Amino acid sequence: MGSLLEELFPGPAQGVHWELERMEEFLSATGDPQQTYPCIHVGGTNGKGSVGSMVSAVLSHGDHSVGLYTSPHLCSFRERFQVDGIPIPENELGALVEEFRSEIHRHGLTFFEAATGLAFHFFQKRGVDVAVIEVGLGGRLDATNVVVPLLTAITNITKDHSEYLGETLPEIAREKAGIIKGGVPFITTESDEEILDILKSTCVRVGAPFLSVRPDLESLDLEIEEDHTAFTISTATWGVLRIRTPLVGVHQAINGALSIALLELLPSRFLPTRTNLLEGMAGVRWPGRAQLEYFEGQTWIFDIAHNTAGARALASVLERLDLPRPIVLLIAVLGDKDWRSMLPPLFRRADHVVLTQTFSAPVKRRWDPATAAREAASPLAEISFDFKEALARVRNLAGSGTIVVTGSTHTVGDALQVLDLAAFSDSEIRVSQT
Repeated sequence: MGSLLEELFPGPAQGVHWELERMEEFLSATGDPQQTYPCIHVGGTNGKGSVGSMVSAVLSHGDHSVGLYTSPHLCSFRERFQVDGIPIPENELGALVEEFRSEIHRHGLTFFEAATGLAFHFFQKRGVDVAVIEVGLGGRLDATNVVVPLLTAITNITKDHSEYLGETLPEIAREKAGIIKGGVPFITTESDEEILDILKSTCVRVGAPFLSVRPDLESLDLEIEEDHTAFTISTATWGVLRIRTPLVGVHQAINGALSIALLELLPSRFLPTRTNLLEGMAGVRWPGRAQLEYFEGQTWIFDIAHNTAGARALASVLERLDLPRPIVLLIAVLGDKDWRSMLPPLFRRADHVVLTQTFSAPVKRRWDPATAAREAASPLAEISFDFKEALARVRNLAGSGTIVVTGSTHTVGDALQVLDLAAFSDSEIRVSQT
């Protein structure tokens, strides 16, 4: 897979270019595949991948062929392109690259634009009934924003990627609201009133129906265990449901409520039965999100928490679960993230912390664990710059306790590969877009 990606992206594969013109021209030149099947478009700061995986799992369970496009990947580039929960086979990806390489280069697509274009063509070739498309970065000028979907959703909006989206929440909200389209129902679980006003006003301006899903946590009757989250929700279509999902955490109950609201608004041909809904939610797989594994006598939790909201959500999970002590954290964060805000909520749940550097993180985006340790000024923290040595260190510190691996998709993906726990793995170069 490495040579294939190197051939497709022979130069620097980094960069974000804020325009849709290249993407639109590429798609027009190659048949506009994204117009040949209905889509559901999901944006937001955190949780959009979880919502996409839930929606696609339920629809697949209902005997629909469902494409799911997500980013970034944990261990394999192929994870980004799934049909009915199965990543694209390497030979199919290779054939797509061969077919569209010249047009990708002719239009000067970035890495993420090229991946998005390949996804649209893959879903067309597979003849999917519907595709769930996750926004990559922002919304208004994101490469995925060429679709005209059946439904649009935004999970939540917090500070992230400020260098591209703006320094304030209202600025970020306006960028993310750019996926809202006239006549297309829009749903959100955002709870901040200022942000909601921006989303509402955008819907009014473009003529999109607006729906806010704000579940009361007490009414959900939450049950959070190591292997599942369960919650109760009332719906107009299926009545009162007791939902069980293997995705763990309060935030996953909120993501589940948004997913169910999306499913309930679908046209009748896609509307799942009660049984398909319950079984689909129970069968969803979304690795790297409070993923719990028992490995060689130790409890492991892998979570990609890559911003402050994600770190707080992980801290909430650690607080709710009765995990074997000591709890030892292995943390590596990208340097352009607000790690100063991310570390405190995680440190408060730990007995020991090892700060390290992942080997797959792009050089220009790497953080300095020594600076982080110095600023944290915590007796819990130590530094191990070599990732494999850091893994060995946390295993030694934890004994029969719990190891939490977190900080970015690179941190989790690298750990899963080293431990041979990856669901899908390729010997490939690692290229990061978001």
